[in-house]
Amino acid sequence: MNSFFSFIGKPFLNLSFGAGRMVLLLIDAFKWVFIPPFRFRQLLKQVEFIGVNSLSVIVLTGTFTGMVFAFQSYIGFHKFGAEYMVGTIVGLGMARELGPVLSAIMVAARAGSAITAEIGTMRVSEQIDALNSLAVEPVQYLIVPRILAGLIVMPLLNIIAVFCGTVGGYFVGVNILGINKTLYLENMYKYVGAEDLYNGIIKAVVFGLLLTLVGCYKGFYTHGGAQGVGRATTESVVLSCVLILVFDYILTAFMF
Repeated sequence: MNSFFSFIGKPFLNLSFGAGRMVLLLIDAFKWVFIPPFRFRQLLKQVEFIGVNSLSVIVLTGTFTGMVFAFQSYIGFHKFGAEYMVGTIVGLGMARELGPVLSAIMVAARAGSAITAEIGTMRVSEQIDALNSLAVEPVQYLIVPRILAGLIVMPLLNIIAVFCGTVGGYFVGVNILGINKTLYLENMYKYVGAEDLYNGIIKAVVFGLLLTLVGCYKGFYTHGGAQGVGRATTESVVLSCVLILVFDYILTAFMF
């Protein structure tokens, strides 16, 4: 019986401990945002790494997602003679869900894992301890620029993903499937409003915070040498994707 409760309770305790430590790290990071010196150069470096270097994968992901979504929507609507609604579904789907979620997952896989590996390597090689000995606050120097960069670039990447997905859906719907261009665009303009775009941007901001926070947290508390860095990197990607999907449901339930 004791082993049963230990089997059930230990993962719960580990989850609670990790969540609490992550929240404390976030509070500490936001505290250091307002305390000089301000690391603008580090911030610009992370904006380039997380945002600019992710443009290609975001463009490809958004474009082909919109194209596939248009194909699948057409198959369903064709049964009811409502092919002209494909543009509406593609626009709503990209703006509300697919744009922010897929762009966040791709950035978590590309940049979030790299953040964990970089900070984790610094931890196991005692470079973070060296920062402390030089009177440089590690949270301010390493974590704050990455979290701020995630908050800045994810809404922009989301907008690019939504635009590329909409263009890809239009190309497939009008040029390949033969949907009337006027009906396609009119219905999309009619039913896809600014509120849908704003809600998607809000989601992107939250996802940007989540993926950078998880990446920094997993790296900052890495232990176990090179093997520990690899384990932390894998856990970072998995946890980021899970939290993105969980918070996507929570935000959707409150927004729509």
